[in-house]
Parts: sequence; C-alpha cells; structure tokens
Amino acid sequence: MDTTHQIPAVNGVREVKSAARTIEILELLAERGNAPVTIRDLCERMGAPRSSVYALLRTLVEAGWVRTDPLNAEYSIGIRALLAGTTYLDTDPTLKRVRPVLADVGRQLGATVNFGRLDGQDIVYLATWEVPGRERNAPRVGRRLPAHATAVGQAVLSTLEDPASRLRPPLARLTGATVTDPAELLRLLIVTRERGYAREDGQNTPGVACVAVPLDPAAGDGPPLDGLSASFRGAALTASLEREAAVVLREAAARITAASR
Repeated sequence: MDTTHQIPAVNGVREVKSAARTIEILELLAERGNAPVTIRDLCERMGAPRSSVYALLRTLVEAGWVRTDPLNAEYSIGIRALLAGTTYLDTDPTLKRVRPVLADVGRQLGATVNFGRLDGQDIVYLATWEVPGRERNAPRVGRRLPAHATAVGQAVLSTLEDPASRLRPPLARLTGATVTDPAELLRLLIVTRERGYAREDGQNTPGVACVAVPLDPAAGDGPPLDGLSASFRGAALTASLEREAAVVLREAAARITAASR
C-alpha cells in the first residue's frame, strides 16, 4: 500500500496529506471570493510544492470543484462547491425555524437581520433578511468573519466558559474600531454576558453598528453556537433603539428555541 501521502496525527489517527491539502485549497479559494489566485500564491500560502498543488488543482478542475481560466494561470472556486453548501443549508433543522423569524424581526426593527454560527474562531453567516429596497450592507450567506469582530460572534463567545480557547492571537484587525487586545476583548465579553446582548459599532464594517443575542441550544446541554444580529447605520443606533433591538432579538431567539422542542 502506498503511504507516501500519509503522516501520523494525534491519538493514533493518520492524516491523509493529499486530502488535507485538497481541503486547504478549497478553503483558501473560498476565502478569496471572486478574486482568482495563481498556483504560485497557493503554494506560498500552503507551504507546499508546486507539483503536488498542481496535481490536486487539475483533479479538482476536472471534477468541477475548482475553475480556471483558458491559460490555467488563475484558479477560483467551482460550481460543484455550491452543492455541498446548499445541501448543508437545506438540511439544517435550525435554519428552517430561523428564516421566517428573521423576516419578522427585520420588519419590526427596519433593519437587516443575520443568523450566524460559531465555527472555530469565526462566525459563518447562514441566513440573512434585508430591508427591501435598501442598499446591501449584510454579510453574504456563507461568508466567514472573525467572531471577535462581529456582534453575533461576541454574543456567542460571551456564553462560553473559556472564550479565550476559541481565540488564537494575533486577533485580526478589520477596521480601526476592531478590538484586537485579548484582555480588552475578554472584558467586553464579560459586559456582554452580564447585559445579555452584544453591541459593536464599525468593528468589521465602517459605519455599520449591530446588536446581537445568542440562541439557547435546543437540547439544553451545552453553550450556544448560534446567534441573531440586527444591523443599522451606526449613527441611527441610539441607546433606545439598541435596547429595543435587544428585546426584539431575545424574543426571536426564544421563539426559535421553543419551536425546536
């Protein structure tokens, strides 16, 4: 048996190097969005030899998971990747309960409303409701942002017994307002936990402020990994609107949790 692509891993489990690199390629391309990347850039990011990366790219291109230009000079995520993402969204039981609630909250507050899930140290946005006719300012479904720089991420992190275990310094700075000092962030999470909701202003998008709450897990046997947020123009989020948004979002979170029981 050929074991050239296998390396030892923890707990006696062996990692298949080619499979790990394939996943890394797809994740790197997904992070780039619509911006293609050269094989040279991929090799540098991955610390992998060109020959190995090229062979994996050709396999992924042929299977439709990666697309390339006519010269095979630049690569981006392919249409087959959409299948895995839409299957996850279509089969997630929480999302089925969340979507109608997002619309109710959005109409009540006149705001864009997002549903996000903690994945590692990031928040992945799984559903969004936008005010009809307004310019788009919401994260796309499937977009990933550092949890510490988002209201919904801070709301979820504040419920964890050891939030620092989810955060690997250095913390990314997305704007001048992003909290990147771990000690300052932990103080912010304590305040968030005590008041029951998170508020951030311009930490990931200048001029946009958000209020967010965590969702209680339906099973009641662990900390929540999901949260709801409402986004406003920063100047529009007054203290009274902040409190109103927190109340509306808490009620929405309770509805979603109750529907799962």
